[in-house]
Amino acid sequence: MQRRTVLKSAAAFGLVGGLGISMPLFAAAKIKPAANSALIVVDVQNCFIDGGTLPVKGGAEVVPVINKLADVFQNIVVTQDWHTPGHASFASTYAGKKPFESTKLSYGSQVLWPDHCVQGTDDAALNKDLKLPTAQIIIRKGFHKDMDSYSAFEEADHKTATGLAGYLKARGVKTVFVTGLATDFCVAWTAMDARKAGFEVYVIEDATRAIDLNGSLAAAWKQMAAKGVKRIQSTDIA
Repeated sequence: MQRRTVLKSAAAFGLVGGLGISMPLFAAAKIKPAANSALIVVDVQNCFIDGGTLPVKGGAEVVPVINKLADVFQNIVVTQDWHTPGHASFASTYAGKKPFESTKLSYGSQVLWPDHCVQGTDDAALNKDLKLPTAQIIIRKGFHKDMDSYSAFEEADHKTATGLAGYLKARGVKTVFVTGLATDFCVAWTAMDARKAGFEVYVIEDATRAIDLNGSLAAAWKQMAAKGVKRIQSTDIA
């Protein structure tokens, strides 16, 4: 009886089997998005889903997760890659270059991609299964022919603003939750630029999928953490 009492007491204090492992006594409190929070849905477009021109493995899997999250947000922002034909980020623009190689542009190193998300094409359209009834604005990025734009806040020169920060601040938004495609490129750049703009930032990991080009996913999470971006799951949202 005494042994049972001791074990119960140890469990109550989160001590496991004398191994010195401390477990949390209570589950972490869930996060309830307030009126000053916004959900950012990054580039959930046909081009990044199976059958598209630059598919992200498992890209379609984010759609039902994002749709469920949308129910608890009053503010939703959607982004679209929106490239010109012959865009500077396309490998086909450069003689002898292949997709996933790099080149130097005026603003620095640029990964070269297959032609994708060309303006006005079905490939560039938002996935038809997205259900975002409270979405209020679409930010189109990468529409300047000579400059790419991964981030929803700034283009690749880190100078040209999209206007999203001003829009969110005018609406009183303080916290953003970032989802979409791809974790290691447009999601990560959006999250880090949101921090730079002064927002509290969460990336909802299971509502994203990655390209993971030469270790880019691990590098992106490390960079985001260094900027103060918080990594959570959709189940952490109340």
